[in-house]
Amino acid sequence: MFTTGALTLSLLASNVMAAVSESEAARLGNDLTPVGAEKAGNAAGTIPAWTGGLAQDAAAVSADGFVGDPYPNDKPKFTITAKNFEQYKDNLTPGQIAMFKRYPESYRLPVYETRRSAAMPQQVYDAAARNATQTNMVRGGNGLENFEKAIAFPIPKDGMEVIWNHITRYRGGSARRVIAQATPQVNGNFSLVKFVDEVVYTDTLTDYKPEKHGNVLFYFKQQVTEPSRLAGNVLLVHETLDQVKEPRMAWIYNAGQRRVRRAPQVAYDGPGTAADGLRTSDNLDMFNGAPDRYDWKLIGKKELYIPYNAYRLDSPQLKYSDIIKPGHINQDLTRYELHRVWEVEATLKTGERHIYAKRHFFIDEDTWQAAVIDHYDGRNQLWRVAEAHNLHFYNVQVPLYSMETLYDLISGRYLVMGMKNEEKNPYTYNYKANSNQYTPAALRNSGVR
Repeated sequence: MFTTGALTLSLLASNVMAAVSESEAARLGNDLTPVGAEKAGNAAGTIPAWTGGLAQDAAAVSADGFVGDPYPNDKPKFTITAKNFEQYKDNLTPGQIAMFKRYPESYRLPVYETRRSAAMPQQVYDAAARNATQTNMVRGGNGLENFEKAIAFPIPKDGMEVIWNHITRYRGGSARRVIAQATPQVNGNFSLVKFVDEVVYTDTLTDYKPEKHGNVLFYFKQQVTEPSRLAGNVLLVHETLDQVKEPRMAWIYNAGQRRVRRAPQVAYDGPGTAADGLRTSDNLDMFNGAPDRYDWKLIGKKELYIPYNAYRLDSPQLKYSDIIKPGHINQDLTRYELHRVWEVEATLKTGERHIYAKRHFFIDEDTWQAAVIDHYDGRNQLWRVAEAHNLHFYNVQVPLYSMETLYDLISGRYLVMGMKNEEKNPYTYNYKANSNQYTPAALRNSGVR
C-alpha cells in the first residue's frame, strides 16, 4: 500500500534488537543520505553522488496533478536487447535476463543517465534519524516498537530490516488515487478494471487517538468503478503493524449481494482483486503484509539497471493502448538507470505455504522501494518477474510508482496496475478522513452502484 504516518508503537513482546548506536546514526546526512543510501557516487562515475534530489519546482505540474518531466532532453545512452544482454548481465536480474529470452524481439531496456532524483520532507529525514537509534523488531521480527513515521532501519543490518524499510518507506502519507489495471491476453487484447483507492494513516485521522487505534497502521479502501459487472464492490483493510500478534482485518462489500463479509483471504497468496489469477494479495505494492512466512537473507548491495524516473511512461498524453502490448508493456516508453540496490532473498519457511517458494528482492537504496522482484515456484523455477516503474512527485517530495508490472513467464500473460494516464485528477495528497469512514458498517454505503 503506501507509507506510515507519524506513528509510534510499543508492542509488548520479546525484543529482537535492531537499533544502531548514536555514532553509527551520525552517518545519516554525512557519508549516507538522510534515509541511509550511500551519498557518494560509484568509482566508475556511472552513478553520481546524491546532492539532495529534485527541487519542488523542478518542472511544471498540470492542473490534473501530472508532474512534468524534469529531464526532457535526456536520450538513451544505449539499449539492452536480447542480442547484447550478455555484456550487461552483471547489472541485470535473473528475471530481466529471462524476459530477454522469453521475448527476444520486443523486450528491451533503454538505459539513460542515472539521476538521483529522490527527495523527501525534512520531517521524514528527522524521523529516520530517530528510528535509527530507537526502533527495534519484536516477535521474531514480525513487528516493530518505537517506530515513527517512515523508514524503520535507515542503516540496516539484515534482510528483514531491509524489507521493513520497503514496508515503512515514505509515500506521502494519506492519499486518494484513481487508477486502472489490465491483465492482457497473450495477443495483447485487454479490458480495464478501474479503482478508487484510499490509504489513510491513523495519525492523520481527524479523530486520531493513540490509545484507540493501537496497532492499526493505516486503513485501505479500494472501490471498483469499472467494469459495470464489478462496479460498487469495495475492499476495506485495517493494516496492522504486527500482523502475527494481530492479523490484518479485511472485509469485502459485494454490490450484487449488498452484503459485507469478512475477507481473511486478503493476505499472503490469496488472489488479488480482479487480477485474473495473475497476482497474489501480497504482490500489491510489489510486496505488502506480514513477513512471517519467509526467512530473509541479506545478499548485499549491487548495481543494477532498474526502472527509474518514469515520467514519459506516466504522461497524460498517452492512452492505455499505447502502453499495453503483447507479452509486456511498451518498453520504448520506459526508462532504466544504473542504481545501487539492496538484494534480499526470501525463502519459504519449512511448514509454511505460499505459491512463491522463493523471492529475490532488489530494493532501490535512495527510496527503499522494491524495483524488481523475481518469484520462484515450488520447483525452484523462475515463474514471475515484477518491475516497478518509479518516479518522483517532486512537487510534494514523494517517491512513488507510476505503475507496477508482474510478468508470468509460463503463461505469457502479465498484469499492469497503477496506470492513471487517462484519468482526471488521479492523486489527492493530504487526504482528510475520520475513522468512522473505515468501519464495516460504513462499507455498505461506499458500495452503492
